[in-house]
Amino acid sequence: MPQSIPVIKEESCLGCALCEEICPEVFQFNEALGYVLVVNPIGALPDKIQEVMDACPSSCIFWSGELGTNQE
Repeated sequence: MPQSIPVIKEESCLGCALCEEICPEVFQFNEALGYVLVVNPIGALPDKIQEVMDACPSSCIFWSGELGTNQE
């Protein structure tokens, strides 16, 4: 089974860059786009990436294959 990778639901991203602050090895805010990009999906351990997901104020970061399952 392939490893799940983090994905961003761009239209929900607030552009706060908290994810980049916590885990810059994986996430990078793109000022031109106004949202965060996943620049290295395997750049950190899954627990660190999950910490970012849990801290995201807009809950816009998901594991691949889960996009939309945690929406209200």
